[in-house]
Parts: sequence; structure tokens; C-alpha cells
Amino acid sequence: MSVDVLKAASFEPDFQGAEVCPSPNFGERRNGCTPDALILHYTGMETGQSAQDWLCASESEVSSHYLVHEDGRIVQMVREADRAWHAGRGTWQGRDDVNSWSIGIEIANAGHPMGLPEFPEAQIEAVLRLGRDICRRHGIPPKRVLAHSDIAPGRKVDPGERFPWKRLAEAGLGHFVATVSVSGGRVLGPEDDGPAVEALQRLLKRYGYNIDVSGVYDEKTQTVVREFQRHFRPLEVSGLADATTCIILRELLYN
Repeated sequence: MSVDVLKAASFEPDFQGAEVCPSPNFGERRNGCTPDALILHYTGMETGQSAQDWLCASESEVSSHYLVHEDGRIVQMVREADRAWHAGRGTWQGRDDVNSWSIGIEIANAGHPMGLPEFPEAQIEAVLRLGRDICRRHGIPPKRVLAHSDIAPGRKVDPGERFPWKRLAEAGLGHFVATVSVSGGRVLGPEDDGPAVEALQRLLKRYGYNIDVSGVYDEKTQTVVREFQRHFRPLEVSGLADATTCIILRELLYN
């Protein structure tokens, strides 16, 4: 089938109320995979319309199942049954080929290069409606609602520390625990090694992050901790594992 035919091919939206703008950039889910995770991104482009144009252009070789515009308008570009090209290289809980087992939502936001603007109220409300509907229909649990930065730490930082993960979780979308600040205690960071570092790495790996359990606080460990904080402790994105960061990680594992 030609690109032009693919561009013209329409479909009924999986989410009621979504507009349809088909992207040619998709394929079949591999190895019999079905969606069991939801990945949230920001577009990193100046406007939602420029992002939509790019995601629907064959030369971009990228796409997403959905795009949520600044005003809350929802556009579906790839059927949920199909494999959109939204995640790129990434791993979660030891599984790669994230595109085959996930659904991707792009959220129109200029991103870190342009100061990481706040996400408008109408946009967040739309993400909530869409995300909860997707998770309900596919049986996706809160722990499987992930940031692009979770599955690709060091390569991606979206949707960023200003994304309101806590609010989403309180409204039934995603996993989050209240931050209880703890003063004092050991802070793990570069050049540390030993049992405490190994324990931290094991917990991060158990939660899902792609990290080696070496007992050495290397650059990869610092990167993973930073992206964990970007999602779960957004006021302290340092890459240093203080007591509060470790408590949050344990609470997430056991709640």
C-alpha cells in the first residue's frame, strides 16, 4: 500500500470524541503483543499543530496513537491495535520493543529547550479523560502508566518535572505516593559503592528501570535516579539518592 493511500486511509477512533488524522508511520504489534502500558510524552515542538504535521508526515518516521493539543483537543493518528512509532529505544521490567506493548500519548508542549511551559488546564483534563479510558479498556494498572523518561533514561526527559503526575494519580491515572521529606541520613551519589548502592539499584530494577546491579554509583545509576525523581520527586531532580528519594521508591514498590 502506498504512503498516499495510507495517509488517506481513515478509521473509527478508539476514544469517543477524538478527531482522526491518520499517520502512515505504524506497523503490526510484534510477537503477539497487546497493549499493557501507557507511555506519556511531550512533543517538544513550538505548537501542537506543528507536532501533528510532523507525526503524520511519512518522512518523520515517528508517530503516536494520540496527540492532546494545548486546548484539550484529542487527535488519534494510529489505531490502538497497531504499533505506533512513539517510544524508540527503551526498556521496562526487562522488556524492550516498547512500541509493541504500549500505547503512546503525545502532549503538546514545547519542552525543556523552550523552558518547559506549564501544561494548560484543558489539556490535563483531556489527558485524564483519554488516559483513564485507555487504561480501563485495556486493563492497564496504575504502575504501567509511564513517562518516556522512565523507559529511556538518559535519552529522554519527557514529559518532564512540571507534568502533574500527582494530580493524575489522585484522579485515577498512574502511580504516585505523597512525598514525606526526611532530613539527615546518608546521600548516595557518584563515587559511592557498596551494599547501600547495590540495594538502591535492586529496588530501581525491581520497579522497572533498566539499571545494572553493580554496587557502584556510576553515571548510569545517577541518570536513572534523576529520571525517577523527575517522575516521582519533581522538586529535587538531582540524581542523588537521599533518604526521601529512597523512601518514595520503597513506598511505590509496596503500594
